Amino acid sequence: MSRPGPLWAAAGTGIQVGAAMVATRYVVDAAGPGSLGFLRYLVGLICLLPVLWLRPWRRIATRDLLPIGLLGIGQFAALMVLLNYSLLHIPAARASLLFSTFPLMTMILSALLGRERFTTARVGGSLLTFAGVAIALGGAAMTARPEHGSVWLGSLSALGAALCGATCSIFYAPYVVRYSALHVTSFAMFVAVLALAGIAGAEGLFTTRPSFTIGEIASIMFIGLSSGAGFFLWVYALGNAPPTLVTLFLGLGPVTAALGGTALLGEPIPVAALVGLACVLAGLWWALKPDQKPA
Repeated sequence: MSRPGPLWAAAGTGIQVGAAMVATRYVVDAAGPGSLGFLRYLVGLICLLPVLWLRPWRRIATRDLLPIGLLGIGQFAALMVLLNYSLLHIPAARASLLFSTFPLMTMILSALLGRERFTTARVGGSLLTFAGVAIALGGAAMTARPEHGSVWLGSLSALGAALCGATCSIFYAPYVVRYSALHVTSFAMFVAVLALAGIAGAEGLFTTRPSFTIGEIASIMFIGLSSGAGFFLWVYALGNAPPTLVTLFLGLGPVTAALGGTALLGEPIPVAALVGLACVLAGLWWALKPDQKPA
């Protein structure tokens, strides 16, 4: 690519996803999957409003309201509910590993829809990135047993979240070109908040007073604040770079989560995470090579 900006935005989103996953695992037991998603994107949307107020509003055509709204429900609501639900049943490491199939699913769907084609560099880069995530997460990703819940439900939910995200990622580009990333992100997130409000209501968020601790409130605020910025960068990247390349940067998320304990808790630096990070970076370098040969 001639412009590095969208790829830097994708890298920022990958790191944000990893940090938010650590915070989500901390608070998901105190709030239902739908309630946590609602609070996450409500805070994120509020953070976007001042920026949106300062920018000239671009009216979204009536014919585009429904598809952008559906993308928002899929990307921001369904994906987060499925991922949060998976964390109730399986360890975060396993959920991260299964969710890291996101780029592979995006590449396959893009090829099937004729949006992109398989190339040696992108296939090799995707596989190397996935291997890096697996190494970073270590054996706990597949061998750790959950204390409660269903392994199958948790695994299928994490894979469903990846498939949902991959599908939505392919269709953002024309709307970002037409209206700008800020306006598409804001409207999509607004529709997602409305959809999540119904799920949160069914979980009792509005009928009982939440009893969050200070730490849980801080985690929710961090998740929401970072998500507002992170998903703006995500939509911007998808509007200006091939979806397969953009989603590859999500491999930075699990590595960020694995290294988070070192930065925040003073834990020893996990060697596996460093090796995994090297593989992820090598996979990104390989995928970004100007390889035009079909795989």
